[in-house]
Amino acid sequence: MHEFLTIQIVTAFFFDLLLGDPPWLPHPIRVIGRAIERGEGVLRRLLPFERLSGVLLTLFIVLGTYIATYWVLSLFYQVSYLLHFIASTIILFFTLSVRSLAEETGRVVKALEAGDIGKARKELSGIVGRDTKDLDEREIIRACIETVAENTVDGIISPLVYAFLGGPALAMAYKAVNTLDSMVGYKNERYLYFGWASARLDDLANYVPARVSARLIPMSSYLCGARFKECVYITARDGRKHPSPNSGIPEAAFAGALGVQLGGPSTYGGIPSNKPLIGEPQEPLTIEKIRQSIRMAYVTSFLTLGLGVALRTLVSY
Repeated sequence: MHEFLTIQIVTAFFFDLLLGDPPWLPHPIRVIGRAIERGEGVLRRLLPFERLSGVLLTLFIVLGTYIATYWVLSLFYQVSYLLHFIASTIILFFTLSVRSLAEETGRVVKALEAGDIGKARKELSGIVGRDTKDLDEREIIRACIETVAENTVDGIISPLVYAFLGGPALAMAYKAVNTLDSMVGYKNERYLYFGWASARLDDLANYVPARVSARLIPMSSYLCGARFKECVYITARDGRKHPSPNSGIPEAAFAGALGVQLGGPSTYGGIPSNKPLIGEPQEPLTIEKIRQSIRMAYVTSFLTLGLGVALRTLVSY
């Protein structure tokens, strides 16, 4: 059964490139999101200890996702290996977001090109956590590049790493970790303690993939004709400046490759956040820089897939 995992991953990857995330298609991440919302409500009512409640929610969602995925696939396997193969491929498809990242960012690009700053802010609000209603064009472009950089790890490298390591169940469990962090892993009054476990587990889950990105993104920058030397240098110099132990690495790599400066002031729920500056402002933040970042994300996804296939092939011999 395990010898076909590579074929499942490759098939899922190319289906993601072909289909993206169609809105009409039921997505398990939405189910996980609803479970998080309901679980938070129940635990907050039952337990007065926020940190303990957050730990229990994290354990329930992540372990529950892994067990449910494994159980469903086991049922399919008992019926037919062909059904198991198809179901595994579909689940892996749901864990990837290569095309959807490009499409969502592309909608911001189209709005900017049309001169519709209001629509650009609205489209951006769907893919970033920061406040967007007062952002000017330069800040919108910076936010786009930063989210492409971060999601190159969260939405591409990490799911592929866990898929190659543990198959569909582990990859979906990773997506549960990532969804928890995006919903409750905030350092604000409501989630400072409740979201502590989710945020720390997300940091741990992305630790190795983020450092893999420090090798793959420079390779991508070289293949895309970007600033390879600057990419390597800025990744090493600025990768640890970010408050997150992981996000700064891909952001620094993209900043160096594009010759731009990222970071600086942002607001989240009206609360100002002044992040360290990453990279050097060698070139202005333009719409073309967003396109270049998307191309690099695509190339990085192929490099990650190729590396995973190569390693699994070597291990199998």
